[in-house]
Amino acid sequence: MTRRELDAAGITDPALRAAYTQCRRLNARHGRTYFLATRLLPLEDRSAVHALYGFARWADDIVDDLGRHRTPDERDRLLRRLESDLADGLRTGGGDEPVVRAVADTARRYGIEHELFADFMSSMRADLTVTDYPTYADLRGYVRGSAEVIGLQMLPVLGTVVPREEAAPHAAALGVAFQLTNFLRDVGEDLDRGRVYLPGDLLAAHGVDRPLLEWSRRTGRHDPRIRAAFVAADAMTREVYREAEPGIAMLDPRVRPCIRTAFTLYGGILDAIAAQDYTVLHRRAVVSRRRRAATAAAGVLRVAAARWGAGAPRRASPAGVAVLDRKGPVR
Repeated sequence: MTRRELDAAGITDPALRAAYTQCRRLNARHGRTYFLATRLLPLEDRSAVHALYGFARWADDIVDDLGRHRTPDERDRLLRRLESDLADGLRTGGGDEPVVRAVADTARRYGIEHELFADFMSSMRADLTVTDYPTYADLRGYVRGSAEVIGLQMLPVLGTVVPREEAAPHAAALGVAFQLTNFLRDVGEDLDRGRVYLPGDLLAAHGVDRPLLEWSRRTGRHDPRIRAAFVAADAMTREVYREAEPGIAMLDPRVRPCIRTAFTLYGGILDAIAAQDYTVLHRRAVVSRRRRAATAAAGVLRVAAARWGAGAPRRASPAGVAVLDRKGPVR
């Protein structure tokens, strides 16, 4: 399948094909929900999405230092090196890291604004020093670079049937909704890394602070104040999903099944959190295999309808750029 995706995208250079392949592996390994959805995209679009996700995942892994036990200075040095490599890659089309070469090529092919990558790297740097966000407004400043820009980077790849600026707020909101879902699902793991992504004002409104979260995580005991705060975080996140949903109909009909599937699967994570009574400090909520399979099957049917339906609008080619769109990347 990797070879067919690369062929369909017109990627022929062997080194570049290897770079895109590495990005695809990162997507498959770290983003099960998102990778499943990308399988519903037209073949020619998948490599670009893998490149965008793979680069974001690479940067996020530096910040989170998964299993490597690097010092803060080492992580800072690696992130600055990646940032420099990215700047050079976007300017020249090259890059030392394979993920940089792939994402730089995608940015060139689809005319993705370089400022979006700069905003992303700014939020990644924040993860090295910032451990909490006092207000939701503060959190949205971080999420602008870590999630909104991912949705905006996707717009030129996916294509729209409306002017891009009309779809952009919804694409940005979808990135935020996915990330807020991650924040609630991963609150225990993030706490172990010393970070609290749920806004402090939301927690405080229910009598919750970091020491209480740490006590619950450490002892395995529950507290009704924590549950109430998590219910509020769930409601906040669902409101962002409602902001994002109208944008799906603005996309190229051929890619709507993919985004609808991702929308449904990520919303299903919130349903799973509620079903386990918001005990996410103690166990990770997951969408059942049965539900994932049923959602994917429905997506396949929508793909068939979109590709064979009469009169489906076609988007402009990437060269025309008349087209649509984690904490860290969605996963």
